[in-house]
Amino acid sequence: MKTQRIFPGVLLIGVGCYYLLQQISIPFHQQLLSWPSLLLVIGIAFLLQAYFGRETSMIFPGVLLTGLAIHFHFDSLVSWWPSHWGMYTLIVGIAFLFSYLRSKKDGLLPAVILLGISLFSFTSINPFLWLQEGFSFMRSLWPIFLIGVGLFLLFKKK
Repeated sequence: MKTQRIFPGVLLIGVGCYYLLQQISIPFHQQLLSWPSLLLVIGIAFLLQAYFGRETSMIFPGVLLTGLAIHFHFDSLVSWWPSHWGMYTLIVGIAFLFSYLRSKKDGLLPAVILLGISLFSFTSINPFLWLQEGFSFMRSLWPIFLIGVGLFLLFKKK
């Protein structure tokens, strides 16, 4: 099997199955035929291209899209599934971690930072409360900041 044909082959098979399932009446029809399923198909196609085609650059988008698809499916199907912003930083952090583990080049620092932020988001303590209060004060000053930056750009000497 040619490695360049893995991604488009899996993608076409997955999209074909998606549309075939639309024509066939099966149980759980609505859950399977939602847009997160298309994300899952694309994510799995990226992951198969990454592992069988030995293209480490495909790991990050594969894990990201697969993780988002799983999150959106579970969010609509399971009542106890967390649906706050910490899930998104967790998914992106896991994508960076998988990418780093496979390539051993870049991605460890963003993975650790995003996974740490996710860990704090799941606790009852809000570590970003001071940041929210600071930005609520800054909200009234942002037009003045924009005017200042505009004046700086107009009168800046080359």
